[in-house]
Amino acid sequence: MSEATAHSPSFASLVQQFFTEYLVTQRALSPNTVASYRDALILFLDFAHLRLGKVPTELRLVDIEPDLILAFLDHLEQQRNNTVRSRNLRLTALRAFLKFAARRDVSSLHAIERALGVPMKRFERPMLGFLSREEMLAVIGEPGSTWTSQRDHLLLAMLYNTGARVSEIIAVRVADVVLEASPCVHLHGKGRKQRAVPLWKSTVREIRAWLRHNPTLGADAPLLPNRKGQAMTRANVNQRLNIAVGRATEVHRSLAKRHISPHSIRHSTAMHMLQSGVAFSVIALWLGHENMSTTHRYVEADLAMKDKALARLQEPDTKIHRYRPPDALMQFLQGL
Repeated sequence: MSEATAHSPSFASLVQQFFTEYLVTQRALSPNTVASYRDALILFLDFAHLRLGKVPTELRLVDIEPDLILAFLDHLEQQRNNTVRSRNLRLTALRAFLKFAARRDVSSLHAIERALGVPMKRFERPMLGFLSREEMLAVIGEPGSTWTSQRDHLLLAMLYNTGARVSEIIAVRVADVVLEASPCVHLHGKGRKQRAVPLWKSTVREIRAWLRHNPTLGADAPLLPNRKGQAMTRANVNQRLNIAVGRATEVHRSLAKRHISPHSIRHSTAMHMLQSGVAFSVIALWLGHENMSTTHRYVEADLAMKDKALARLQEPDTKIHRYRPPDALMQFLQGL
């Protein structure tokens, strides 16, 4: 055993340092991001244990070969039915750990460089699914007389008004809502990023009515609680949305064949803003997009819709005569 190998940190200590020192202390990543990296590493270590017969504490960096990583990624797609995007997210977490480890264990640098050569998998992004304004209003519906129906109506109205992610909307506290002067709601987004989104007058009226009917909701209480007074869960929001979509399907039969998720409402908000002439940069700020290329997908989706509409029109039967340049040099250049 070489002197460098003898003084190399153990695999277990590298994992602990990666999470406690690097991700949490040095980079100060959000708890959700840390949890995502943790889940990815747990899945990989479980797979490596089955594949190599080594428990995690016995694993070494040199054991993490490209073939092992590729087999793990195939396992995610084929056995766990992960999408390519999820597969790439797991690989991102694993690569982040390997890059960190390379700076702590120089003796394993060659093996790590080989492992880092495993590429991300390309994939075609699906067309954004969004609802028309008429479909969206049908899903929101009218508030009923029960506590649950009034909460659900406010939930859907706020999702459409703000374009918020599910995690953002269920995290809204009463104190996050400003109803005076310039009404807005403060959303806590990805990576601890916060943004204030303006509220429509109709949303403000509904929030005021909701708070009047629920005077026990304190400043730190969730604005949209479940029956136990706790914040709603993702599953709870999906369940309530499915009920609303089922009701709206009676009017718009096209909804019956579509998968409508809370993210579909977010897409609908962005598309309706784009089609109403709202500036591209404003939509990015509204949705909390860190990368403008994410917002650009809505422009691409809108153009795709226009292309389909154009294809349904009958084109004029016009014959285009090819232009022939009179100069020999121009002919040469045109022929390149």
